Amino acid sequence: QVQLVESGGGLVQAGGSLRLSCAAHGFSLDYYAIGWFRQAPGKEREGVSCISSSIGSTYYADSVKGRFTISRDNAKNTVYLQMNSLKPEDTAVYYCAKDKYYYCSTSWDYWGQGTQVTVSS
Repeated sequence: QVQLVESGGGLVQAGGSLRLSCAAHGFSLDYYAIGWFRQAPGKEREGVSCISSSIGSTYYADSVKGRFTISRDNAKNTVYLQMNSLKPEDTAVYYCAKDKYYYCSTSWDYWGQGTQVTVSS
């Protein structure tokens, strides 16, 4: 059964760092791209980053470029989102999602349950 499990969220002060993990179960990261999303209260869900399965191409939203880094460890079947220089506006529930393809096609078919990130000013 396909399952994505996020972890690593929490409360951090502005300027701090967190590393989110997305553990994949029931499929191999060798064959699928993974994306990170976030949704703040009262706002639409926003795409944050994506990493392909092949050559590991990465993509970032302008709002996080230069501060967040996506990576994957295929041996652990886990994707990470390293978040540095956090700002209060990064506060949201963060989700990871599996793409239907090996590249970042934005055709998401499975989602995790989310992990809360709260950045205090």
